Amino acid sequence: MKIYFDHEKLDVYREAIAFCAWAGELLSEIAAKAAAKDQLDRASTSIPLNIAEGNGKFSGKDRARFLEIARGSALECAACLDVLVARKLATLEQIETAKENLARIVQMLMGMLRRFSERSEFLREGEGEYGIEHEHEHEHENEKRNENETG
Repeated sequence: MKIYFDHEKLDVYREAIAFCAWAGELLSEIAAKAAAKDQLDRASTSIPLNIAEGNGKFSGKDRARFLEIARGSALECAACLDVLVARKLATLEQIETAKENLARIVQMLMGMLRRFSERSEFLREGEGEYGIEHEHEHEHENEKRNENETG
């Protein structure tokens, strides 16, 4: 693909376009009407659009705002995929690689946000693997903290 614009050089943009294409294929296979299906279509489209628009902004604050929206859309896509599986409109096997791709997109966006966001100290996702294990670790930390405070 010939590159015409700066955002097309970004790995995260190319990953987002690839996810968007994959989501379109999945959506065409689902005959049922479902809110999660429509939302996945919108959210998957939102990721590359916001990356492109954010990359075109001159101020770090403006750029970060669009990257945050793209990150939120990627997380929304992951939730849509979970809902489609829960409603038996997709299988875990169908979405596994896509969720790995979304995790990679979120990680790349977090790296960019650390560079451009004035609120970078509040960003929660770690550089490592993005997954549910981190939530359980925080739950255990909070339990221990609560035990220490009450006991």
